[in-house]
Amino acid sequence: MSWNEPGGGNKGPRDPWGGGNQGPPDLDEAFKKLQQRIAGMFGGGRGGSGPAKGGMSGGLLGVVFCGILLVWGLMGFYQLDEQERAVVLRFGKYHSTLTPGLQWNPPLIDEVITVNTTKVRASGLREVMLTQDENIVEVSMSVQYVIDNPQDFVLQVRDPEVSLQHATQSALRHVVGGTTMDLALTEGRAAIAFDVRERLQQYLDDYATGIRVSTINIDESKPPAQVQGAFDDVIKAREDEERVKNEAQSYANGIVPEARGRAQRMMEESNAYRDQVIARADGEAQRFEQLLAEYRRAPEVTRERLYIDAVQTVFSNTNKVMVDVDGGNNVLYLPLDKMVPNAGQPRGTGTGARAAVGDRDMREIVDQVTEQLRRDMDAAARRGGR
Repeated sequence: MSWNEPGGGNKGPRDPWGGGNQGPPDLDEAFKKLQQRIAGMFGGGRGGSGPAKGGMSGGLLGVVFCGILLVWGLMGFYQLDEQERAVVLRFGKYHSTLTPGLQWNPPLIDEVITVNTTKVRASGLREVMLTQDENIVEVSMSVQYVIDNPQDFVLQVRDPEVSLQHATQSALRHVVGGTTMDLALTEGRAAIAFDVRERLQQYLDDYATGIRVSTINIDESKPPAQVQGAFDDVIKAREDEERVKNEAQSYANGIVPEARGRAQRMMEESNAYRDQVIARADGEAQRFEQLLAEYRRAPEVTRERLYIDAVQTVFSNTNKVMVDVDGGNNVLYLPLDKMVPNAGQPRGTGTGARAAVGDRDMREIVDQVTEQLRRDMDAAARRGGR
């Protein structure tokens, strides 16, 4: 039977809280019972009803206070990673800088500002500036930096990154303003980046921003769009100039070694010719000295031998001799090729035949020539006597 069904000796619905009354439960009474139980757990229920109520209120406040204190203490624990540093402000004033590890600071008293000191940050910049030679150039640059001093980064400057942007603009304009346009657009970009980095780091140190610049890259440097076409023509002309220079250098690298080789060959040939002439002269001198010694022993024989050798040398290279007779108008013609057998044949023809004139044949030719000259001279003398 349900509790709200009639019967069982009690008329009307049954009370679910076990009371005999048929009204709603008393919430104040139920709350008092709960307080008594809690006070009894902490010893507040002894000695009557009056002290029990006071002890119950004090114990509840103690529990609440302990809970709040425990939560407040747990909120103060935090972990710093290896790349992080923490700047602690106690009541708004700098207190300390904490290193990585498990840290605790009292909440609501200390303010902890965490800074990543190893992360590489980047900042971009694009400026149109006037160069030293009064030309306009547009430079796009990127700055990479890290936080080197967390205390200065947090406390010394209100907005360090804005200060970095302004300092970068100032350093870039100062360096580009002292550089010509050709250097800013071509091979001088690396030097510009180095100078800007040095000057920018000096500015940041003077401002105590706590920022250390790691790298500066000149991404792009170009003239304004209004003169881009003319500048492209200049670049093309320079490329043509470099190409022609390279071709000329290549030609020089090919022709100079060849000329040096020819010069070396001519020097070697001249040295060989010099050695040959010197050796031949030395041989002729030695032969002359030997011939002089023989001439002193037998002058007549040696003189005749020299004459025969000279005539042989002359006649061996020709087959015709023209003789001009003194005192006459006639020219004597001696056909040696017909006077001496085999004299006109080339060397090496025939079996056992000599192409050159021998000693005996030469003597015969000399005798014949001498006899013919004598007869011509006698005939000329007789004609002159008449």
